[in-house]
Formats: sequence, structure tokens, C-alpha cells
Amino acid sequence: MFVRDVANGLLEVSHNGLAFLGLVVLTGLVFVAGRPDIRQGAEKYALGWLQERHEARAELDGNLLPAMAEPDAVNRATATDPRELNRQQAAVAQWLARRYKVAPEPVSRLVQEAWAVGQRARLDPTLILAIMAVESSFNPFAQSAVGAQGLMQVMTRIHDEKYVAFGGSHAAFDPLTNLRVGVQVLKECIARAGSLEEGLRYYVGAANLPDDGGYASKVLSEQAHLRHVAAGKNVAVTVPQSGVVLPARAVTLPGETPAAASTPAERPAPAAASEQLALLRPH
Repeated sequence: MFVRDVANGLLEVSHNGLAFLGLVVLTGLVFVAGRPDIRQGAEKYALGWLQERHEARAELDGNLLPAMAEPDAVNRATATDPRELNRQQAAVAQWLARRYKVAPEPVSRLVQEAWAVGQRARLDPTLILAIMAVESSFNPFAQSAVGAQGLMQVMTRIHDEKYVAFGGSHAAFDPLTNLRVGVQVLKECIARAGSLEEGLRYYVGAANLPDDGGYASKVLSEQAHLRHVAAGKNVAVTVPQSGVVLPARAVTLPGETPAAASTPAERPAPAAASEQLALLRPH
């Protein structure tokens, strides 16, 4: 009888205790439901705890990526699916990718940009791509001994003001920004020199030298190869960056106004000494 009374007492106490605990929990839930700030804080804490547990488990398995995951990283990539290009652009992108042993996706994006910027600047897009090829072989992190940087080897310390619109001089290593700034420098060089060939001498910093070391010839030769590729002709990817240069002829898209290949920009040549210095880029 003693044991039975003790057992009944414990059961009643436990029953009442569980009922009280349930009442406390229910009251707490009702309170939290009426306080969005507390509910959101609790949800955030729970999510963080679960994420930490997941990362800890992944690290134990040797997988570090969950802890470093950044889904928006793809937005920083300079890349385009080659299938999104038109026939001319796709042919040029694939040829450049094979010739310079670089991935077709980033080259496709550069080809797109060269066509767009070339149209704005009234410069043949194949000229822009040829300069990138000769200057950096499509290495966006290239730097010369005298400080020329990026795809088009712009002298950042001389043209730093041109990068202000892009957030600062470190943008020299952003492929699209370097291309845009390089095209502006090229236009200024052509305007200063009065012709494409002489403008290229200014661009490479050889305006006051006896010769440019064959630079203009290389660029124009590479441009000729690219024009052939854009026209649908077969050009070996091993063809040298020299040889016979075809007469300048703009590569355009159907319905577009041809971009000038060798016509200087229609503005007066810079007269200020600082502007002239900015055009003389030692290479």
C-alpha cells in the first residue's frame, strides 16, 4: 500500500508538472508570436546554429567550400557563353581562344565588349582585340617592366584619372574597364598622331623613337588575321604576328554603321603638356 501511494503521488506530481510545463511553453509561444522582433531573432539564432553545425560537419569531412560559399561570386566573372554571340563574334572568339590558349567564355565577353566599345569609339573591334593580343596575350593581370598594366597595357600611373569613373586605379585589372580605358587612350593617340599607324606608335610610346620595334606591324597584321576570321575564312592559329597587312576595312554587324578603322577622332589634338605626356607611353 505504501508503494502504491508513493507511485500515485509521483504520477500526480509528474502529471501536474508536465501540465505546468506545457502551459509555460504555450504561454511563451503566444508571447513570441506577438513579438515579431523576438521571433525573427530566434529564427536567426536557430539558422545560425544549424549553419555552424553544417559547416563544422563539412570541415570534419574535409570539405571547406560550405564555409566559404559565395553564391554571388558568379556575378564577378567576366564570361559569356560563346553560343550567345553572332557568327562574326563567335568565329573571332573561338579563334582567339585556341590561338592564345585561354578559355572561350572570358574571350567571348571581351569580343562582345570590343564590338560594343568599337562602335561607340568608331574603331574597328578587330583593332582593339589585336592590341590586346599583342600587348598582353589576353592576360588581364599582365604588367610590363615600366608599369603598363592589364589587357591593353595602359600606363595606370599616367592615366589614373581615367579610372576615377570606375572606382579607382585598381580597376586597371578589371578586364572590361581596362579595355574601355585602353580604347580611350588609343583614340587620343590616333587624334594626336593623325593616322592609325602613327597613333599606334604613340600608343606604344615610340613617337619620338626612330622605330617602334615592329609594334604597329604586329598589331595591323594580327588585325588582318582577325578580319579574315570574322569574314569566315580559315586562318591557322599558328600564323605569326607579322606578315602582309591588308588594307584597313572595318568589321561591322549587319545594319550597323561601319566603324572607322584608320580615321582619327574628330577633335583637336590635345595641346596641354600634361595631355601630351599622357599619350607618350614608354613600353
